[in-house]
Amino acid sequence: MTIARYEPWFLINRLNHEFDRLLDPAAFGDQQPQSVVDWVPTVDVREQEKQFVIHADLPGVDSKSIDVSLEKGVLTIRGRRELEARDEKRGFRHVERISGDFYRRFTLPDTADSQSVSAKHANGVLEVTIPKQPQVLPRRIDVQAA
Repeated sequence: MTIARYEPWFLINRLNHEFDRLLDPAAFGDQQPQSVVDWVPTVDVREQEKQFVIHADLPGVDSKSIDVSLEKGVLTIRGRRELEARDEKRGFRHVERISGDFYRRFTLPDTADSQSVSAKHANGVLEVTIPKQPQVLPRRIDVQAA
């Protein structure tokens, strides 16, 4: 008996992603995105008092395979997860882990300090820290009579 995992929204979500990609090619700038990503990592985005923090679940991904870049206010996380070859001779009968390329993009708010972004990868979780810029308060200018 074969056990199949039922995900009713997978195809609709993928179709929605493809429509977004086709309708907005300018969003990718000068770089062309990979035509199809194999998987999309799950992320948590948290705003704290002095920074934004993004946690991305990347189990089984080597740190050398992760590329984090920031250009024109858009943070891009991309990379590749390699798994051992799935060969029937080795006894694989049911495989759920996904391998291949992944890609996520985030538009940063104006308050983000793009010069001080840092990233670290430990225990299968990528943590990207984006400090906030100190807010400049409006200054009142006195008008002098001539």
